[in-house]
Amino acid sequence: MLNDISTPLSLLATRRSGKPRDLVAPAPSHDQLVAMIKLAARTPDHGKLAPWRFVIVGDAQRDRLATLLVEAYRNERPAAKQVELDAMAQFARQAPALVVALSSPRTDSHIPLWEQELSAGAACMNLLHAAHAHGFAAGWLTGWPAFSDQVRDAFGAAPERIAGFFFIGTPARALEERPRPDPTSLWSDWRPDLG
Repeated sequence: MLNDISTPLSLLATRRSGKPRDLVAPAPSHDQLVAMIKLAARTPDHGKLAPWRFVIVGDAQRDRLATLLVEAYRNERPAAKQVELDAMAQFARQAPALVVALSSPRTDSHIPLWEQELSAGAACMNLLHAAHAHGFAAGWLTGWPAFSDQVRDAFGAAPERIAGFFFIGTPARALEERPRPDPTSLWSDWRPDLG
């Protein structure tokens, strides 16, 4: 286990993102990834729409994903330099496990799209917490691949959008704590003018 996560508060207080390029084996098993996704699904969801879904990209598919990213990048940017194409291939091969999260809005619903997108984001955050609770680290990346229609079409179809690529594994070194916002700047008491 990465940290003492024996209580929910310590789980929340100790979760931090791992840089995907620094995550190594051991990785979660397929069954552990499924268990994480089940936990991720326990998120606020107005209308019970489940306006999100997850796709596990297995080891055997990582090279195919790298090829897809390179092809899609080249199609969009024909003058791309080799270093850019290599970066796309490297993106696909980071960390030993990968889950792609998609925002899958129900456009036929009366539930506002914004609420559905918030639910997708909450499910993504739950996936990070679930990875941590299982003793792994995870990194949530977007970048160019998340906004490419060609890449999205390999996982779904419009109006779906890639919410993120979740790289999961074991940190190769201790995770560094990053600067956090000053908590006192994050809240205030509402004091409406009663005058």
